[in-house]
Amino acid sequence: MIMPAGHQQLLLPVRPWFVWLSLLLSLVLDMALNMGLTGRAAWTPDLLAVALLFWVVHEPSRVGLMACFVLGLMLDVHQSALLGQHALAFSVLGFLGLQVHRRLLWFALPTQALHVLPLLLTAHALQWLVRLLAGSGWPGWDALLAPLAEALLWLPATWLLLAPQRRPHDPDGNRPI
Repeated sequence: MIMPAGHQQLLLPVRPWFVWLSLLLSLVLDMALNMGLTGRAAWTPDLLAVALLFWVVHEPSRVGLMACFVLGLMLDVHQSALLGQHALAFSVLGFLGLQVHRRLLWFALPTQALHVLPLLLTAHALQWLVRLLAGSGWPGWDALLAPLAEALLWLPATWLLLAPQRRPHDPDGNRPI
């Protein structure tokens, strides 16, 4: 059936190597941001959390809780953070993403970003709680900017990560799909 105008185009299946390459690149970019100009500023968005949530929502059979946990541990080791802090937050983020993944994809992108915001806020709140229980100080009110920035990053991340799937599938004048 041909989709009416205004509907989303059909996507090709995602290639597994692209999923894992994008997660690895977001991990490297996250590490570079933490070592770069911003340092470990509380307002810096967590690119790995956005990429993980995106793939958990869009490809739950490929990226699950184990990937969230392992990548969180890798980020903990890199940042010399309390071991398990990011792993816990990413695992809860992945779980929440799995809970809403079917419903979330029915919404338009701006609405998806609004629905993703509480999930990202929960992940950051867990990290703040773990730090507070471990004896670290309050990160400050500017830490609330990170989940907001990550929710805003949902829009370009969706466009960028779905781009390889939008390739024309053997275009032909007789088959418009």
